[in-house]
Amino acid sequence: MSAPTAGAGDRLSVTVLFALVVHAVLIFGLGFRDELGPAAGLPALDVILVQAATTETPDKADFLANAAQAGGGTVDEARRPAQPFSSAIPKPEEGVAPAPVRATAPAPRPAEESPTPVLATEQSDLVVSAAPPRDPAEQRPLPEDEALVERSMEMARLATELDRRSEAYAKRPKRKFISANTREYAYANYMAAWVARVERVGNLNYPDEARRRSLDGNLVLTVAIRRDGSLERIDIIKPSGQQVLDDAARRIVEIAAPFPPIPPSEDEVDILHITRTWQFVAGDITMR
Repeated sequence: MSAPTAGAGDRLSVTVLFALVVHAVLIFGLGFRDELGPAAGLPALDVILVQAATTETPDKADFLANAAQAGGGTVDEARRPAQPFSSAIPKPEEGVAPAPVRATAPAPRPAEESPTPVLATEQSDLVVSAAPPRDPAEQRPLPEDEALVERSMEMARLATELDRRSEAYAKRPKRKFISANTREYAYANYMAAWVARVERVGNLNYPDEARRRSLDGNLVLTVAIRRDGSLERIDIIKPSGQQVLDDAARRIVEIAAPFPPIPPSEDEVDILHITRTWQFVAGDITMR
């Protein structure tokens, strides 16, 4: 038995049928899609970009975001956060809106509205002479050799004088002035001992003339003592009006000298000035 053979009519029928199927697909938009594509089994990731952040991290977050944000709001259901004008950096307190700035200068006025009138005249007695042109090549004459030498010597003398004064200023002694109002511990104790010594010596050497004439009076005396306790100088700031009492105060200080050395301190004092008021009354000397 021989195999059947397809004739020309059968091939034409198959071709026409295939052409109808292709045209139907193009006309009716039929297509094929894979319902189980690559994204069908993966969960969707919804990330919200927020511009406000807080230091407190919520225990249970409703959304995924680029920064932690503890929720607020006035509704019960979770809503997507939106705050476009906040800072992305957490702040401990709220910001302050910029205040409007007023212009500090008045607005420019047109020329015709200028409040200051400008007067002009064609006839005037004032004549302004133009400055003569200056020759750019003109130069000041250089000083003579003798003037240069004299100026150099003068500058050298000034430099030497400045050096001498600076050296003398650096070498001069450091002085400290104290009085009855001094509260510094080291100087207050030293002054108290100094007053007791001078009063004891003064009462033993009270001037006979003042005792005979029953003179009394007050004077203000400043005594300068070097670091080793030696006497530098005595100055009467306010005399008593009685020369006998002023001379007696000087002599008493000279008899009581030298004094104990000045106690060491942070000031590194070279000369200590003690100012006290001397009181001569009825053969007795007191200080205050």
